[in-house]
Amino acid sequence: MFLLDKILPFIFGYIRPFIKWFLHVFTRLSELQRICYGAKAGASRTRQVERSLQLSKHPDIKCLLLELDQAAPYADDAELLYFAQRATHVIGKVKKIKPNVHPDFGRIFGNCITAIYGYKRLMHTAEQLRAEKYDAENPEHEQKLLQLWRLLMPEEPLTARITKQWQDIGFQGDDPKTDFRGMGMLGLENLLYFARVYNDAAKHVLLHSKHPTLGYTFAIVGINLTSMAFKFLKTGAVKTHFYNQAATYKQHYSTLEDFHKLYCYLFFEFDRFWMESDPRDIMDFREIYQAFEISKLEALHKDSTLFVTNLVVESV
Repeated sequence: MFLLDKILPFIFGYIRPFIKWFLHVFTRLSELQRICYGAKAGASRTRQVERSLQLSKHPDIKCLLLELDQAAPYADDAELLYFAQRATHVIGKVKKIKPNVHPDFGRIFGNCITAIYGYKRLMHTAEQLRAEKYDAENPEHEQKLLQLWRLLMPEEPLTARITKQWQDIGFQGDDPKTDFRGMGMLGLENLLYFARVYNDAAKHVLLHSKHPTLGYTFAIVGINLTSMAFKFLKTGAVKTHFYNQAATYKQHYSTLEDFHKLYCYLFFEFDRFWMESDPRDIMDFREIYQAFEISKLEALHKDSTLFVTNLVVESV
Protein backbone atom coordinates (compact mmCIF):
# COMPACT_ATOMS: atom_id res chain seq x y z
CA MET A 1 0.00 0.00 0.00
CA PHE A 2 2.87 2.39 0.87
CA LEU A 3 4.55 1.69 -2.48
CA LEU A 4 1.26 2.27 -4.28
CA ASP A 5 0.83 5.64 -2.54
CA LYS A 6 4.26 6.61 -3.85
CA ILE A 7 3.74 5.37 -7.39
CA LEU A 8 0.21 6.67 -8.09
CA PRO A 9 1.03 10.41 -7.79
CA PHE A 10 4.01 9.88 -10.12
CA ILE A 11 1.86 8.08 -12.69
CA PHE A 12 -0.87 10.71 -12.43
CA GLY A 13 1.66 13.52 -12.82
CA TYR A 14 3.06 11.85 -15.92
CA ILE A 15 -0.25 11.17 -17.69
CA ARG A 16 -2.10 14.31 -16.54
CA PRO A 17 -0.80 16.51 -19.41
CA PHE A 18 -1.99 13.92 -21.94
CA ILE A 19 -5.44 13.73 -20.32
CA LYS A 20 -5.69 17.53 -20.33
CA TRP A 21 -4.61 17.70 -23.96
CA PHE A 22 -7.15 15.08 -25.02
CA LEU A 23 -10.02 16.74 -23.14
CA HIS A 24 -9.06 20.15 -24.48
CA VAL A 25 -9.11 18.85 -28.05
CA PHE A 26 -12.39 17.01 -27.49
CA THR A 27 -14.27 19.79 -25.61
CA ARG A 28 -12.44 22.91 -26.85
CA LEU A 29 -12.33 24.00 -23.21
CA SER A 30 -9.43 24.40 -20.78
CA GLU A 31 -9.36 22.37 -17.56
CA LEU A 32 -10.39 25.43 -15.53
CA GLN A 33 -13.35 26.04 -17.84
CA ARG A 34 -14.46 22.42 -17.53
CA ILE A 35 -14.31 22.69 -13.74
CA CYS A 36 -16.15 26.01 -13.61
CA TYR A 37 -18.90 24.84 -15.95
CA GLY A 38 -19.19 21.26 -14.72
CA ALA A 39 -18.49 21.13 -10.98
CA LYS A 40 -21.10 21.98 -8.37
CA ALA A 41 -20.74 25.46 -6.86
CA GLY A 42 -19.04 25.53 -3.48
CA ALA A 43 -16.38 23.24 -2.06
CA SER A 44 -16.37 20.82 -4.99
CA ARG A 45 -15.73 23.50 -7.61
CA THR A 46 -13.43 25.71 -5.54
CA ARG A 47 -11.20 22.84 -4.41
CA GLN A 48 -10.82 21.64 -8.00
CA VAL A 49 -9.96 25.15 -9.21
CA GLU A 50 -7.42 25.50 -6.40
CA ARG A 51 -5.81 22.16 -7.22
CA SER A 52 -5.70 22.88 -10.96
CA LEU A 53 -3.92 26.18 -10.33
CA GLN A 54 -1.45 24.60 -7.92
CA LEU A 55 -0.56 21.88 -10.43
CA SER A 56 -0.04 24.33 -13.29
CA LYS A 57 3.51 24.57 -14.63
CA HIS A 58 2.91 27.66 -16.73
CA PRO A 59 5.30 30.42 -15.54
CA ASP A 60 2.66 33.17 -15.75
CA ILE A 61 0.25 31.19 -13.57
CA LYS A 62 2.97 30.29 -11.09
CA CYS A 63 3.94 33.96 -10.91
CA LEU A 64 0.29 34.94 -10.38
CA LEU A 65 -0.13 32.49 -7.50
CA LEU A 66 3.04 33.74 -5.82
CA GLU A 67 1.85 37.33 -6.16
CA LEU A 68 -1.58 36.59 -4.67
CA ASP A 69 -0.18 34.37 -1.90
CA GLN A 70 2.09 37.19 -0.76
CA ALA A 71 -0.63 39.84 -0.93
CA ALA A 72 -3.56 37.91 0.55
CA PRO A 73 -2.65 38.13 4.29
CA TYR A 74 -2.63 41.94 4.17
CA ALA A 75 -5.40 42.61 1.63
CA ASP A 76 -8.45 44.63 2.60
CA ASP A 77 -11.88 43.65 1.26
CA ALA A 78 -11.61 45.78 -1.87
CA GLU A 79 -8.14 44.40 -2.69
CA LEU A 80 -9.33 40.86 -2.07
CA LEU A 81 -12.15 41.32 -4.57
CA TYR A 82 -9.63 42.69 -7.08
CA PHE A 83 -7.75 39.36 -6.94
CA ALA A 84 -10.58 37.80 -8.96
CA GLN A 85 -10.22 40.39 -11.72
CA ARG A 86 -6.44 40.02 -11.77
CA ALA A 87 -6.53 36.21 -11.87
CA THR A 88 -9.25 36.11 -14.53
CA HIS A 89 -7.19 38.41 -16.74
CA VAL A 90 -4.04 36.27 -16.43
CA ILE A 91 -5.86 32.95 -16.91
CA GLY A 92 -7.83 34.34 -19.84
CA LYS A 93 -4.60 35.41 -21.53
CA VAL A 94 -2.78 32.13 -20.84
CA LYS A 95 -5.70 29.88 -21.79
CA LYS A 96 -6.92 32.13 -24.62
CA ILE A 97 -10.41 32.45 -23.13
CA LYS A 98 -12.37 35.18 -24.88
CA PRO A 99 -14.85 36.99 -22.57
CA ASN A 100 -17.35 37.56 -25.40
CA VAL A 101 -17.39 33.83 -26.19
CA HIS A 102 -17.36 32.67 -22.54
CA PRO A 103 -19.11 35.48 -20.61
CA ASP A 104 -19.80 33.37 -17.48
CA PHE A 105 -16.26 32.10 -16.93
CA GLY A 106 -14.90 35.27 -15.33
CA ARG A 107 -17.70 35.45 -12.74
CA ILE A 108 -17.57 31.76 -11.80
CA PHE A 109 -13.78 31.54 -11.72
CA GLY A 110 -13.52 34.87 -9.93
CA ASN A 111 -15.82 33.70 -7.12
CA CYS A 112 -13.55 30.69 -6.60
CA ILE A 113 -10.46 32.91 -6.45
CA THR A 114 -12.09 35.21 -3.89
CA ALA A 115 -13.05 32.22 -1.71
CA ILE A 116 -9.55 30.71 -1.95
CA TYR A 117 -7.69 33.89 -1.01
CA GLY A 118 -10.29 34.94 1.55
CA TYR A 119 -9.50 31.67 3.30
CA LYS A 120 -5.77 32.38 3.16
CA ARG A 121 -6.35 35.84 4.65
CA LEU A 122 -8.50 34.33 7.40
CA MET A 123 -5.70 31.90 8.30
CA HIS A 124 -3.31 34.81 8.69
CA THR A 125 -5.78 36.86 10.79
CA ALA A 126 -6.52 33.93 13.10
CA GLU A 127 -2.80 33.18 13.48
CA GLN A 128 -2.12 36.79 14.49
CA LEU A 129 -4.74 36.59 17.24
CA ARG A 130 -3.47 33.21 18.39
CA ALA A 131 0.07 34.57 18.60
CA GLU A 132 -1.04 37.61 20.64
CA LYS A 133 -0.46 36.75 24.29
CA TYR A 134 -2.94 37.74 26.95
CA ASP A 135 -1.44 40.71 28.78
CA ALA A 136 -2.90 41.67 32.16
CA GLU A 137 -1.25 45.08 31.77
CA ASN A 138 -3.23 45.73 28.57
CA PRO A 139 -6.51 47.53 29.47
CA GLU A 140 -8.23 46.25 26.32
CA HIS A 141 -7.42 42.64 27.17
CA GLU A 142 -8.59 43.13 30.74
CA GLN A 143 -11.86 44.75 29.64
CA LYS A 144 -12.63 41.83 27.33
CA LEU A 145 -12.01 39.33 30.12
CA LEU A 146 -14.27 41.25 32.52
CA GLN A 147 -16.93 41.55 29.81
CA LEU A 148 -16.88 37.78 29.44
CA TRP A 149 -17.71 37.43 33.14
CA ARG A 150 -20.52 40.00 32.98
CA LEU A 151 -22.11 38.29 29.98
CA LEU A 152 -22.03 34.84 31.54
CA MET A 153 -22.67 35.78 35.18
CA PRO A 154 -24.75 38.99 35.08
CA GLU A 155 -26.31 38.35 38.50
CA GLU A 156 -23.02 37.80 40.31
CA PRO A 157 -20.44 40.63 40.35
CA LEU A 158 -16.77 39.77 40.67
CA THR A 159 -15.44 40.46 44.15
CA ALA A 160 -11.90 40.98 42.83
CA ARG A 161 -9.83 40.69 39.66
CA ILE A 162 -8.01 37.66 41.04
CA THR A 163 -10.54 35.37 42.68
CA LYS A 164 -11.73 31.77 42.83
CA GLN A 165 -14.94 32.98 41.19
CA TRP A 166 -13.29 32.50 37.80
CA GLN A 167 -13.57 28.75 38.39
CA ASP A 168 -17.37 29.17 38.26
CA ILE A 169 -17.10 29.69 34.50
CA GLY A 170 -14.54 26.96 34.04
CA PHE A 171 -11.10 28.53 34.40
CA GLN A 172 -8.48 26.50 36.26
CA GLY A 173 -7.35 28.91 38.93
CA ASP A 174 -7.81 32.35 40.42
CA ASP A 175 -6.43 34.22 37.40
CA PRO A 176 -7.60 33.25 33.88
CA LYS A 177 -4.63 34.87 32.12
CA THR A 178 -2.55 31.70 32.47
CA ASP A 179 -5.19 29.58 30.71
CA PHE A 180 -4.88 31.52 27.45
CA ARG A 181 -1.24 30.52 26.85
CA GLY A 182 -1.86 28.04 24.06
CA MET A 183 -4.42 29.98 22.02
CA GLY A 184 -3.62 33.54 23.08
CA MET A 185 -6.23 36.20 22.41
CA LEU A 186 -7.96 33.95 19.87
CA GLY A 187 -9.18 31.82 22.76
CA LEU A 188 -10.60 34.83 24.60
CA GLU A 189 -12.13 36.39 21.48
CA ASN A 190 -13.92 33.13 20.69
CA LEU A 191 -15.34 32.77 24.20
CA LEU A 192 -16.39 36.42 24.20
CA TYR A 193 -18.10 36.15 20.80
CA PHE A 194 -20.05 33.08 21.96
CA ALA A 195 -21.14 34.83 25.16
CA ARG A 196 -22.07 38.07 23.38
CA VAL A 197 -23.72 36.93 20.13
CA TYR A 198 -25.27 33.67 21.33
CA ASN A 199 -25.79 34.57 24.96
CA ASP A 200 -28.70 32.19 25.64
CA ALA A 201 -26.82 29.28 24.06
CA ALA A 202 -23.63 30.14 25.97
CA LYS A 203 -25.49 30.25 29.30
CA HIS A 204 -27.22 26.99 28.37
CA VAL A 205 -23.85 25.31 27.77
CA LEU A 206 -22.39 26.87 30.94
CA LEU A 207 -25.27 25.44 32.98
CA HIS A 208 -24.62 21.98 31.50
CA SER A 209 -20.95 22.33 32.41
CA LYS A 210 -21.97 22.71 36.07
CA HIS A 211 -23.92 19.45 36.14
CA PRO A 212 -23.01 17.51 39.33
CA THR A 213 -22.03 14.32 37.45
CA LEU A 214 -21.77 15.31 33.75
CA GLY A 215 -20.04 18.64 34.31
CA TYR A 216 -16.82 19.95 32.73
CA THR A 217 -14.70 23.11 32.84
CA PHE A 218 -16.53 25.50 30.50
CA ALA A 219 -13.73 27.98 29.71
CA ILE A 220 -10.98 25.36 29.46
CA VAL A 221 -13.08 23.23 27.12
CA GLY A 222 -13.83 26.39 25.14
CA ILE A 223 -10.12 27.08 24.71
CA ASN A 224 -9.58 23.45 23.66
CA LEU A 225 -12.28 23.90 21.01
CA THR A 226 -10.50 27.03 19.78
CA SER A 227 -7.46 24.80 19.31
CA MET A 228 -9.57 22.31 17.35
CA ALA A 229 -11.11 24.99 15.12
CA PHE A 230 -7.68 26.55 14.52
CA LYS A 231 -6.19 23.17 13.60
CA PHE A 232 -9.04 22.58 11.14
CA LEU A 233 -8.30 25.98 9.64
CA LYS A 234 -4.52 25.50 9.34
CA THR A 235 -4.74 22.00 7.85
CA GLY A 236 -7.40 23.06 5.35
CA ALA A 237 -9.92 20.55 6.71
CA VAL A 238 -12.54 23.24 7.16
CA LYS A 239 -12.22 24.59 3.61
CA THR A 240 -15.25 22.44 2.80
CA HIS A 241 -17.40 24.46 5.22
CA PHE A 242 -16.05 27.89 4.28
CA TYR A 243 -16.10 27.31 0.51
CA ASN A 244 -19.70 26.07 0.71
CA GLN A 245 -20.61 29.02 2.92
CA ALA A 246 -19.13 31.49 0.44
CA ALA A 247 -21.15 29.98 -2.40
CA THR A 248 -24.39 29.50 -0.43
CA TYR A 249 -24.62 32.98 1.08
CA LYS A 250 -23.00 34.82 -1.85
CA GLN A 251 -20.52 36.54 0.48
CA HIS A 252 -17.62 35.16 -1.61
CA TYR A 253 -14.97 35.23 1.16
CA SER A 254 -14.65 34.19 4.79
CA THR A 255 -14.00 36.57 7.67
CA LEU A 256 -12.88 36.31 11.28
CA GLU A 257 -16.54 36.53 12.30
CA ASP A 258 -17.19 33.40 10.24
CA PHE A 259 -14.43 31.66 12.19
CA HIS A 260 -16.05 32.78 15.46
CA LYS A 261 -19.38 31.35 14.26
CA LEU A 262 -17.71 28.05 13.38
CA TYR A 263 -16.30 27.99 16.92
CA CYS A 264 -19.75 28.64 18.43
CA TYR A 265 -21.17 25.80 16.36
CA LEU A 266 -18.42 23.45 17.58
CA PHE A 267 -18.92 24.45 21.23
CA PHE A 268 -22.70 23.99 21.10
CA GLU A 269 -22.36 20.67 19.27
CA PHE A 270 -19.64 19.44 21.63
CA ASP A 271 -21.86 20.12 24.61
CA ARG A 272 -24.62 18.05 22.99
CA PHE A 273 -22.12 15.29 22.10
CA TRP A 274 -20.72 15.28 25.64
CA MET A 275 -24.14 15.01 27.32
CA GLU A 276 -25.27 12.24 24.93
CA SER A 277 -22.03 10.32 25.58
CA ASP A 278 -23.01 10.10 29.27
CA PRO A 279 -19.40 10.20 30.60
CA ARG A 280 -18.56 8.59 33.92
CA ASP A 281 -16.63 11.72 34.93
CA ILE A 282 -14.22 14.33 33.56
CA MET A 283 -11.59 11.61 33.09
CA ASP A 284 -13.52 10.57 29.95
CA PHE A 285 -12.89 13.98 28.40
CA ARG A 286 -9.96 13.06 26.13
CA GLU A 287 -11.73 10.06 24.63
CA ILE A 288 -14.99 11.96 24.00
CA TYR A 289 -13.17 15.03 22.70
CA GLN A 290 -11.24 12.90 20.18
CA ALA A 291 -14.42 11.10 19.09
CA PHE A 292 -16.10 14.47 18.54
CA GLU A 293 -13.14 15.75 16.51
CA ILE A 294 -13.17 12.63 14.33
CA SER A 295 -16.91 12.99 13.72
CA LYS A 296 -16.45 16.56 12.47
CA LEU A 297 -13.47 15.62 10.28
CA GLU A 298 -15.53 12.83 8.73
CA ALA A 299 -18.29 15.33 7.98
CA LEU A 300 -15.78 17.73 6.41
CA HIS A 301 -14.63 15.02 4.01
CA LYS A 302 -18.03 15.32 2.30
CA ASP A 303 -18.11 18.06 -0.33
CA SER A 304 -21.65 19.05 0.66
CA THR A 305 -20.91 19.79 4.34
CA LEU A 306 -21.90 23.21 5.67
CA PHE A 307 -22.05 23.71 9.44
CA VAL A 308 -25.08 25.90 10.14
CA THR A 309 -24.80 28.05 13.27
CA ASN A 310 -28.38 27.69 14.44
CA LEU A 311 -27.95 27.50 18.21
CA VAL A 312 -31.53 26.95 19.33
CA VAL A 313 -31.99 26.36 23.05
CA GLU A 314 -35.14 24.29 23.50
CA SER A 315 -34.74 23.62 27.19
CA VAL A 316 -32.15 24.05 29.87
